[in-house]
Amino acid sequence: MSNNDVGEFYLSLSGSVESGNFYEIGNAYCKYAYQFGQDWSIVAGIEEGLTQMSKCSNDSRRLAIWNFPLDIAFKSTSPHGWPQLLLSIYGLDSFGHDVIQGYGCCRLPPLTGRHEKRIAVYVPESSSLVQQFAAWITGRRPELVDIGILATGEGRELTRMRVQGYIDVTFNVVLKDFFQLGYDNGQLVR
Repeated sequence: MSNNDVGEFYLSLSGSVESGNFYEIGNAYCKYAYQFGQDWSIVAGIEEGLTQMSKCSNDSRRLAIWNFPLDIAFKSTSPHGWPQLLLSIYGLDSFGHDVIQGYGCCRLPPLTGRHEKRIAVYVPESSSLVQQFAAWITGRRPELVDIGILATGEGRELTRMRVQGYIDVTFNVVLKDFFQLGYDNGQLVR
């Protein structure tokens, strides 16, 4: 270990954005990004990405399949600001325009191994009947200016949202030097 690596640990993640099931969407694609604290930096991998468009199934599940790979590695000197995965779901409206269909967020698992997560997808709602009517006429839904609000929680109490569906994500996590630095995530080390 070099002097530059003293006090650092690593989080490596692979996996995929598997699928989503939605209540009112005909087709969808997913944008993803990671948000993390100041002590964290990306060592390898892609910080944000975009899946392909998927037509939702015609059965009651309304399932969109992406199987889009995730692969990233972080290093940090502190677990504070543990990385989170932010998701934005878009679909096409009846005029063929990209329209936000919802947002989701989850903290990356702090345990080594395979993890399956179901992430709720929330769509912002108009705050008044006039805005709802304008959104219906124009086909433009309310949209978050900065989806980072989902990860921090600051100002979120002012936003009205409802569940639009769910996204299934799998994570394969490896931690290096985490326990040697004295951190304990509840996982037994052998």
